[in-house]
Amino acid sequence: MRETCASELKSVAFCCRCIFLIISVIIVILDQITKYAARDNLSFAEPKYVMNFWNWQLNYNQGAAFSLLANQSSWSKIVFGVIAVIVTVGLIYYILNRYYTILTGMAFSFILGGAVGNLTDRIIFGKVTDFIDWHYGMYHWPTFNIADSFITVGVTLLIISNICCKSSITKDSN
Repeated sequence: MRETCASELKSVAFCCRCIFLIISVIIVILDQITKYAARDNLSFAEPKYVMNFWNWQLNYNQGAAFSLLANQSSWSKIVFGVIAVIVTVGLIYYILNRYYTILTGMAFSFILGGAVGNLTDRIIFGKVTDFIDWHYGMYHWPTFNIADSFITVGVTLLIISNICCKSSITKDSN
């Protein structure tokens, strides 16, 4: 009886792990669809007004998230591509083989989906398509995309998960 329960728990855990990977795939698809729409409907560097603080504006980024190191030489394409592959492999391994909370699993699936979305652009186009332009007056946040958003939310969830786990450990130990 115990062995049956243990195997059922393992299959449920594996099922949840697969759901996290499916979420990552959905993020990649959503990211690629929105980037395709941006490339198809926007003109390069010409903003389309959405709201007082928001424009659609097609840009291309050869650097990291939010255009970090975008003006570097061609070495940056290789370095960011290699980093994205390492992160992707590491996250897939972690999601499939390690123990973690649901919040941590969501965080890693968001980061994985965003990393693969941007890696897909780097492989196909040699640069990442960005199109979301937030600004306050003349001050603009670097243009970004859906993948960057999911990476940011994933990292935020990871920080929250770590803070919650640390505080619950501290409370339990007292």
